Amino acid sequence: MLYRQVPKNGDKLSVLGYGCMRFPVRMGSINQKLAEKQILYALDQGVNYFDTAFPYHNGKSEPFLGKVISQNGFRNEIKIATKLPHWRTHSKADMGRILDEQLSKLKTDRIDYYLVHALNGELWKTAKRNGVIAFLDDALRKGKIINAGFSFHGLAEEFNGIVDDYDWTFCQIQYNYLDTQNQAGTAGLQYAASKDMAVIIMEPLRGGNLAKTPPPTVKDIWSKAENKKTPVGWSLGWIWTHPEVTVVLSGMNNDDHIRENLVLAEKALPNAFSVKENQLVDEAAAEFRRVMKVGCTGCQYCMPCPAGVNIPGCFDWYNSRHAFKDKKAKLWYLFQNGGIVTEKPTLASMCVQCEECLEKCPQQLPIPDLLKDVQGDMEGFMTKPMIWLMKRTMKIRKKKKPSTPVSKRSTHDEHKKNQFKTED
Repeated sequence: MLYRQVPKNGDKLSVLGYGCMRFPVRMGSINQKLAEKQILYALDQGVNYFDTAFPYHNGKSEPFLGKVISQNGFRNEIKIATKLPHWRTHSKADMGRILDEQLSKLKTDRIDYYLVHALNGELWKTAKRNGVIAFLDDALRKGKIINAGFSFHGLAEEFNGIVDDYDWTFCQIQYNYLDTQNQAGTAGLQYAASKDMAVIIMEPLRGGNLAKTPPPTVKDIWSKAENKKTPVGWSLGWIWTHPEVTVVLSGMNNDDHIRENLVLAEKALPNAFSVKENQLVDEAAAEFRRVMKVGCTGCQYCMPCPAGVNIPGCFDWYNSRHAFKDKKAKLWYLFQNGGIVTEKPTLASMCVQCEECLEKCPQQLPIPDLLKDVQGDMEGFMTKPMIWLMKRTMKIRKKKKPSTPVSKRSTHDEHKKNQFKTED
């Protein structure tokens, strides 16, 4: 494992950080046995930065991580990062209460890297009015947090103002070869580094999209390279070539993906890509932007939907159909969103245009309009008959073979989930 130094405190953080937003799931909850095994394996391989947050896994990520840490006794070997859900607070006292709750959940006396969560310009103004600066100063003085930072999901022009408004140790931004001009972008990365801030990278694979088998036209671009790389190798390697980057977070929940990430992290040197390789990345980025229908990262911030729509799932299959030329995407869309493997349907056509998702989406996507597009493309007059037929088929199979089909379906479902929702 390679490490990079935090300019303001000298900490050496693993270039690969463990994102705790996408632990493996079983029956709707964290698969604790598998997740613990994966955490311990990553720790053993040198990963020392673990990033969680108050809302991850519906509030279960922090207590699970705290349990694993306390039971295995490696608190002093790692740096814990978690985040203040400032939207739940109206005062400095509220913030202090939530921090104490997080310390209890994580079974620790301090948070090594504490972030004000998901800021943009307006949210930062509101947080300041509610006393966040005094709260951070007080928490730092008392040693409840060791380093203060923020994560950012706003417009490029808002980023520098937040950087300049407090003596931050670090920040966390979305960055990958598709997002060089989105949100903070390359300019924000460089500006934060110029202020001696460590920069933590989230969404390096765009919700797993950049880890999939690429569209044929992108595959043709990668084939021009002298040194062949996997899709993940291109994505993570390109980010690590930036010397301004400190840690790249990966939401690891698949054993094979974890091993691949760890191998790549052993070669994560700055300025490692050649001029030709950087040109190929630019070409691939332009082609991805051309073929992808929706720039969803699968972050789940829009969920739960009041109308019951599985928003990221709908967009995932929509992109698979068009960007990745998946001929079975429509069938999988109906299978996973038609109420066949879930208690209730979660189709795009269920959207009631309440627009609650608009203010929650870090990508600022016009979600209701995009769901209309998904409905028009992935659904139609045959939707109900197809769902009925699938349900009927599943019922017959259960009667004939009560155990095997369920097991196979569960395993395949888990594989699909890992394939399309990992690595960020």
